Amino acid sequence: MASIPPPLARALVRDVSFTLDAGDRVGIIGESGSGKSLTSLAALDLLPDTLTASGSVRLDGHEIVGRPDAALRSLRGPVAEIVFQEPLTALDPLMRVGRQIAEPLRRHLGLRGAGLREAVARALAEVALPDERVARSFPFELSGGQRQRVAIAIALAAQPRLLIADEPTTALDVTVQDGVLGLMERLVRERGMALLFISHDLAVVSRMVERIVVMQGGAVVEEGPVMRIVREPQHPYTTSLVESARALDAALDAVAPGEGGPS
Repeated sequence: MASIPPPLARALVRDVSFTLDAGDRVGIIGESGSGKSLTSLAALDLLPDTLTASGSVRLDGHEIVGRPDAALRSLRGPVAEIVFQEPLTALDPLMRVGRQIAEPLRRHLGLRGAGLREAVARALAEVALPDERVARSFPFELSGGQRQRVAIAIALAAQPRLLIADEPTTALDVTVQDGVLGLMERLVRERGMALLFISHDLAVVSRMVERIVVMQGGAVVEEGPVMRIVREPQHPYTTSLVESARALDAALDAVAPGEGGPS
């Protein structure tokens, strides 16, 4: 019996190349399936086991592709960290919040005892969660906004030089989203971190970054400063994103009080 050959492997993301220097704020925007999240995961070698990265990914001069996992663990934290879209799945459901924040502080900064407890309290206060009850809580006992703030505290605990935010506010309602975005803006600015912000929302990306990378079908189709992308898009796909955002803004402005808008 003739054997059936396995399906040919294909590249889900290809020819993606960009650089972030210290303090840079870059956004990746595109529709679902465009490859933006896979790109962010590849940057920290967090791809699923069924996928592999090729080419070169360098963090602070260290090559990521093909690097042993033990060596990668020493880079995740002090060099770069990631905040995911859904904090309830990103956080350990069986571990209290304070202990989850303490883990990177212990592993990367060597803190112990009273110094560790004080650092956990400072980390929570920095993300506007100063209540001691939060540290003793499990993730399911917190609201969505509180969980995302905890995820940000964990990501920033080891003082990374690059923060990757992969759709960090998509699961939050609009009011909570605004607070979390404001928090991230402030912390990135105060710490002088580089930021790689991934989203499908052009308005959110434009608020958070200085430069935008537009992805479609697993490839970069356009890249440039925010104002140039918004005012003078060059690629048809980018043009459609800009026009969709403008149409949504116009529709929201047209909603009369009592018809879904504020009264």
